[in-house]
Amino acid sequence: MITIALSKGRIFKETLPLLASAGIVCSEDPDSSRKLILKTNNPKIRLLIVRASDVPTYVECGGADLGIAGKDVLDEFISANIYQICDLRIAQCQMMVAGPKNFKYQEALKQKTRLKIATKYTKITKDFFSTKGIHIDLIKLYGSMELSPLVQMSDLIVDLVSSGQTLEANNLVSYEKISDISSQLIVNKASLKLKYLDLQPIIDSVKSNV
Repeated sequence: MITIALSKGRIFKETLPLLASAGIVCSEDPDSSRKLILKTNNPKIRLLIVRASDVPTYVECGGADLGIAGKDVLDEFISANIYQICDLRIAQCQMMVAGPKNFKYQEALKQKTRLKIATKYTKITKDFFSTKGIHIDLIKLYGSMELSPLVQMSDLIVDLVSSGQTLEANNLVSYEKISDISSQLIVNKASLKLKYLDLQPIIDSVKSNV
């Protein structure tokens, strides 16, 4: 049995054509089903529906052989048991530093001002500002990061930005790009060895259609 872990929403919808190119068609709609394990047209392949942030954990621990995970999640996740196979170029966005329009970002960097930053991505944020020699106080949030500077809880936020409409609606602007983000195909190292003959054709087919 081959198990592929992925999350609902944009990643799932954009992954379907890639899976179809490998001859894998999901037989159920995760948006209308409460099932967390979905069948496919191949009785030897199933899909595991999990939170986006949990995909690498399921792959690392052997709950899934393959997974589709955002680069943002993977950059926060440290594991020696996962291979990042390829960039699928789906669910694309950017990891950005953002804040109020009147915040003097470049001046703060130049003066090495200690900054309060709200984010879900603490490792990415810490590493980024460390390279600039900037000391920061991290505020861990799991959503609605845009609120934090509006209530003077933080100076800035670090978050994923796609269209920028949410920032604009809350009178915030992007100040600096940290990285480009898209979804990656990942595989459990042990699975790749033990199930090579089953996994490699799927991997090759997906890679050839990216």
